[in-house]
Amino acid sequence: MKAILGLAAGCMVLAGCAATTADGGLAARPPAGECDASGVQGLIGQVATAELGTRLLRETGSATLRWVPPRSAATMDYRPDRLTVSYDDNMRIERITCG
Repeated sequence: MKAILGLAAGCMVLAGCAATTADGGLAARPPAGECDASGVQGLIGQVATAELGTRLLRETGSATLRWVPPRSAATMDYRPDRLTVSYDDNMRIERITCG
């Protein structure tokens, strides 16, 4: 019984991730992956918020988002699926880069 409930829960989670077309069919969705920050550079100067973070992930195709507060150290390892957003003391975005 537990195995069946676990399987049902897993199917519901996966179904929640499925994109659909206007006619109700399943749409192909590119996997989250390679970051491309070129289209979001116009958001520099905006206030850093969770909602804006969600938008940045969606518009860049990144799998992960890393916020970098002022005067903080960040690792220099390169991850092609990561978006890095640096902001100032006023929570204004200063830099948006991939890696």
